[in-house]
Amino acid sequence: MTYAFMIEPDFYTPLHTDEERIEKCQEWGLLSDKATKLKTFYYKGNGLNVPCTIIGFVDHMAAVIQLDNDQKHCIHPAYLKEMQASGFKGTLAAAPDKKAGTPGVVDGSETSSVESSSDDGLVSDAESSDLAGDNSSATEEQPSATDRAIASTASLPGDPDGLVEEYVSPQSASASEDKPKAKTASKAKAAKLDLPEGKVKMTAVVKEFTTVPNHFADNDDEVIIYEAVAILEPDMLEVGEAWSSHSATIKKLDLEVGDTLTFDAKIIKKKLAKHPVPYKINNPSKIQKQ
Repeated sequence: MTYAFMIEPDFYTPLHTDEERIEKCQEWGLLSDKATKLKTFYYKGNGLNVPCTIIGFVDHMAAVIQLDNDQKHCIHPAYLKEMQASGFKGTLAAAPDKKAGTPGVVDGSETSSVESSSDDGLVSDAESSDLAGDNSSATEEQPSATDRAIASTASLPGDPDGLVEEYVSPQSASASEDKPKAKTASKAKAAKLDLPEGKVKMTAVVKEFTTVPNHFADNDDEVIIYEAVAILEPDMLEVGEAWSSHSATIKKLDLEVGDTLTFDAKIIKKKLAKHPVPYKINNPSKIQKQ
């Protein structure tokens, strides 16, 4: 059986091991920091209530799940977390239609859209500080059903066509309306690096421990900013500064400013909210402290 509503990713980063899945679920708030085993997750939208498996991600705001018929589907992690509640009904109110002619999907039946504040349809730097920060855990107390909308057509990083079953809070929508358009023309553009797609061997020096706002939780997210970041293998490439989540796995290393690390990881272009750091380190493994 094929589900017509499925939003299959054109490209995603797979999670190969249970350890990688557990760490990513902890970042998203789907598992506690103390969890050592995966649990069964359920997809309850579009009239379904079926087990699903988290198999990867497009970026931090787009998880990739696989349903019982082996179809792959993009979904916002916060919305997937809502589905795990025993009382979840899957009936959500549509967000106000701010841009005529750009339909969205609300629980597979209603339509909505959220107006992007940039002319090219992409989320602006100003908005990304609120919407695309590294939201490593979803809130325990979600907004009411009338305050939620999914599958807006506002583009997400890694989702240029807006085809992710998305969780949009009313606070985020309001912020995007109130913020002025980003003045990208006046910003000096750094040289664009040709980043590899898969995991590579890297080195980095811990520069700073900081936090960024998380609009889905009461507490800010902990992150690490690195300097002297470089790809060692397969080809040498100097990156400069990058950042990563200060995850439960990394906390076990008791890092300090100035520590030099080597590890395997995927690096992507993703700006840290409220910081001029353009690249993010995802899922570091085989971490060694020099």
